[in-house]
Amino acid sequence: MKEYIKNFDEWNIQRKMVQKNSVVESYDFFFHEKEVWWSALGVNIGVEMDGKNENFERPVLVLRKINDQQFYGIPVTSKDKKGEFYIKFIFGNNKNKNQGKVCLSQVRVFSTKRLLRKIGKSNLDDFKNIKKVFVDFFSDRYE
Repeated sequence: MKEYIKNFDEWNIQRKMVQKNSVVESYDFFFHEKEVWWSALGVNIGVEMDGKNENFERPVLVLRKINDQQFYGIPVTSKDKKGEFYIKFIFGNNKNKNQGKVCLSQVRVFSTKRLLRKIGKSNLDDFKNIKKVFVDFFSDRYE
């Protein structure tokens, strides 16, 4: 199996551009819950999900808007992962539908500066299911 080598140096160059050239500063910008965006996740530590390609990007589902500059998001994978942390869902727009899996163990706060371009939206039933599994996961641990 080929070893994956993380390119921290290239990401450090890219992240400076993400900070400086954010979408938020470039035009009137709105994002909403249920939307999936290509986001500059970068190169992360350990088992945290990395971005891919030259922009170190990965799709992220907007789980909950905090304010105009940050949101709770869940990274999306196209790989067929199994387990309680992975939930399959459909997202896209009227022309293109995609299937992916959110990885609940990777939920976190994201800056809107990481948002690159919108892919589409999750359908309502899938989004409700993701939120239910998320709430159930965190609520039943200490009962």
